[in-house]
Amino acid sequence: MTNPLSEPPAPPARPAAGGSLDKLRDHIGAAARDERAAALDVWLKDLFPSHVPGVSLLAVGGLGRRDCAPYSDLDLVLVHNGTAGIDRIASGLWYPIWDARLGLDHSVRTLPEALSVAHDDVKVALGLLDARHVAGDPTLSAEMIAATGDQWRRTAVRLLPQLRELTTARWTQHGELAFLLEGDLKEAAGGLRDLTLLRGIGRAGIADTMRPAVRAAGLRLLDTRDALHLAVGRRVDRLVAQERAAVADLLDLEDADALLRRVSGDARTIAHAVDDAWRAVDRLRSGRRRGSTPAVPSRRPVARDVVEQDGELVLARTAIGPVPDPSLSLRVAAAAAIVQLPIARATSEWLAAFCPPLPTPWPPAARAALISLLGSGPGLLPAWETCDRYGLIDAWLPEWARMRSLPQHHPIHRYTLDRHLVQAAYEATRFTREVDRPDLLLLGAFLHDVGKGLPGDHSIVGAPIAAEIAGRIGLPAADVATIEKVVRLHLLLPDVATRRDLSDPLTISTVAEAVGDPATLDLLHALARADSQATGPAAWSDWKGRLMAELVRRVHTAMDTGELPEPPQPDPELLEGGLPVVHLDGDRVAVAAADRRGLLAGVTACLAMHRLDVVAANTATVDGRAIVEFYTSPRYGSPYDPVALAADLRRVASGDVSVTQRVRARAMSARGGTASPRVVWQRAAATDAAVLELRAADSAGLLYRVTAALDEAGAEIRAARISTLGGDVVDAFYLVGTWADSAERNRVEAAVLSAV
Repeated sequence: MTNPLSEPPAPPARPAAGGSLDKLRDHIGAAARDERAAALDVWLKDLFPSHVPGVSLLAVGGLGRRDCAPYSDLDLVLVHNGTAGIDRIASGLWYPIWDARLGLDHSVRTLPEALSVAHDDVKVALGLLDARHVAGDPTLSAEMIAATGDQWRRTAVRLLPQLRELTTARWTQHGELAFLLEGDLKEAAGGLRDLTLLRGIGRAGIADTMRPAVRAAGLRLLDTRDALHLAVGRRVDRLVAQERAAVADLLDLEDADALLRRVSGDARTIAHAVDDAWRAVDRLRSGRRRGSTPAVPSRRPVARDVVEQDGELVLARTAIGPVPDPSLSLRVAAAAAIVQLPIARATSEWLAAFCPPLPTPWPPAARAALISLLGSGPGLLPAWETCDRYGLIDAWLPEWARMRSLPQHHPIHRYTLDRHLVQAAYEATRFTREVDRPDLLLLGAFLHDVGKGLPGDHSIVGAPIAAEIAGRIGLPAADVATIEKVVRLHLLLPDVATRRDLSDPLTISTVAEAVGDPATLDLLHALARADSQATGPAAWSDWKGRLMAELVRRVHTAMDTGELPEPPQPDPELLEGGLPVVHLDGDRVAVAAADRRGLLAGVTACLAMHRLDVVAANTATVDGRAIVEFYTSPRYGSPYDPVALAADLRRVASGDVSVTQRVRARAMSARGGTASPRVVWQRAAATDAAVLELRAADSAGLLYRVTAALDEAGAEIRAARISTLGGDVVDAFYLVGTWADSAERNRVEAAVLSAV
């Protein structure tokens, strides 16, 4: 900026959205990132004032590393030696960047100020390690770069515990990229932020952290982020489902699943390197605490053939022989999980190279070790991941290769299939005291979804696969049959509890007949809860838990006594007094009014107006008095206003349609926004009704539109069960009558689909 009155130079052009694949692909890769950095360097040099001694501009972050993505922010440090008017110089740099609508993280410091901040703030210290001269005084920049690097090497051991605390908090917030279906490429564990951590530990001279496999994984993640920016047309780091196909096309991958598997593999490589780096840090700090004299490593027995040495598990000397025990790798893994200590890298490599294959059936020691591993609690996940890293899992279970990093496409799922199975086993440990056979619960939880990724219903397809695995590991025939049944029926309880009328005797008898015995019922109940918890927040709610518990209680009663539940009787208080009657009791909303068409739909609209989602509904008519009972959940977590809700319900029950006019208008305007809805009739699922199941994407006012359509079609709704799974719903409506006439069913089905 030689002339302060001239217009600032234009910034480098960013890729235009909507270009051809070939043109967009030109902006992906190390060469493209280097070109972007070079173009930004030239622009920033043009912005920098000439003939100003003692001032320099350094790039840090992505620009400092020359790996900035297409829409990355700029991270800049203006260093000076006390130059007068530095604020004016800084403004002359920052404002053109802001005017160009580029994100900017900036600071202005003298060299002593920068070193002082970096001395105590590990994030600043780590960031300055990427500093690179861009413009101004090169001698000052070189002094800054050398001083910050030297200070980091001297202070890293003191600052690394602070860095570890920050890293753990970040991982807790963002999860593990290797197992997430919609992970943050930068902030999640195993993401690009962890590469910065690895470089810092390496620069401190603690360990060789940037090995070729780690560098290659980092480059592929950078390519993925480049493609994500180009697909979206702005800065974004979370790889969400709707962008995966476009990103896969830009990276010339087969499909979105191939993309997720590649990201998972790269994230695992980086996460493993981080684990190794932290172990090196721990060893260094432990050695410094002991003093400068090298100590003889202490060895503490942990389990048969396993000892602890320097905070890691290694093999006892007696375990290393010409023909190792085939169960040794499983026993080491179980010991590591139980005592929550890592397996030494050399031990893992030795086990992968020399541990012989397990015979069929497995020896009892191997089977016991697997159950101990699955039931170890918090130590399970890291121990399992270590074993998977070195190929031990594939040796135990050949089926694991197919399931590793396999995406699950339903939006309620948070994890890839392999992590979901291990997570389900972990969650099942909370329920082991509630079942007669905790070993079968752990194994059933681990195997319940082994059929996913294969054609057909995964419960049906997976049952024989699970039985084959159970037989291979040496379970007796009766236990193999139990595992087969548990896997085949693992969705029975949650599906029935959320989609069927639990007061209907046919519901209870059907479940009791399918399950067969109380012990299996308890296993299925525990597995259903573990599965839901392992799936993600959208798969579980207190209401779902209460429904399943009530279903299990009623089925237990039927099995023990042969007694089936009596049909529910209306609340006596709703049968007396003047109309309308409104009762509010927590999540239960009950209304009694004169019987008329449109009552159920009107009450549904009123509840929606008060931001209450309906999860179940029951209706009855007694002597011309209609009784509707709803169980609700607050949409945004806030409780409803009971006075306002009761007043509006009374008006609706009295026939005042103006109360819900706005809600009804909004609901009707959303009609037609659901893709490929489906209606399924279940005529044998209820005692005195046929069940119409609507399977569709959720949308505003859907329940109101469907209940109104059923009412207009002349169908009498006895009960309804509303099940929402992420963005999808499965709504079950009990329609009084046999509905044997296919023409009538088709007419009502058409009315429902047109309302959707």
